[in-house]
Amino acid sequence: MSDNKKPLCLSGKGVTKIFGFGDKKTVAVDHVDFEFHEGELISIVGESGSGKTTLAKMLLGLTSISEGQIFYQDKLRDISTHKKKKEYWKNIQAIFQDPFSSYNVFSKIDTVLLDCINMRGGRFLPMEKKIEMMTEACSFVNLKFAELTKKYPFELSGGQMQRLMIARIFLLKPKILLADEPTSMIDACSRATILDMLLNLRNEIGMTIIFITHDIGLAYYISDKVYIMEHGRFVESGTADEVILTPAANYTKRLISDVPKIYEEWDLSTV
Repeated sequence: MSDNKKPLCLSGKGVTKIFGFGDKKTVAVDHVDFEFHEGELISIVGESGSGKTTLAKMLLGLTSISEGQIFYQDKLRDISTHKKKKEYWKNIQAIFQDPFSSYNVFSKIDTVLLDCINMRGGRFLPMEKKIEMMTEACSFVNLKFAELTKKYPFELSGGQMQRLMIARIFLLKPKILLADEPTSMIDACSRATILDMLLNLRNEIGMTIIFITHDIGLAYYISDKVYIMEHGRFVESGTADEVILTPAANYTKRLISDVPKIYEEWDLSTV
């Protein structure tokens, strides 16, 4: 379980996102507080429309905040200029649910991986060294760089594209990884492999991983800390054991009861 003596890497106070104005306004994220420590694995769990992806985009700096504050390494986050935003993105990266929309269709795989090396300050390394680094990153996710070189991402399967996204993370080595339903498009066997790769990466470089998911079973299996999100608010948070084994919020109890159990008759009346 997580050790709260570890330094804070990302935290928020009253973080809120409102879309629209007046009668048409929608509160997508409603005054949430959170504390994520270095090396922790956190899951933010909620159904579609609960606000979890909007929160993820605010953490990444892709969506502006309507109210509240986000702190990075215990200091108020400053991404007010393009240069500051790029510096922040060196330390926080994401894997998204849809790998097909995560790549520039005109960029070959070599370019995708070389951009990561350049971003980490390796622009002037010899080409042999860059190829060695790209080969190592691909083999970490069970891909062969020699078979990918000169190809475009759309020539790969969904599972291969998702693995390539993790190879990018291997090269970038960010302090924080935000994974938004990263295994949703692949089969169960590959899903376990992808999760293992992410956990190995966490162990190797001490990365903090924030999982955005609707799968409460997955959250229990992998997380140090779990936040349950309903209608833009955190209704419950704590260690995985506290939240899943002794849930206090009715919403959490319903999420748990909705997980089908093989040895019980499935109740489909709530569907």
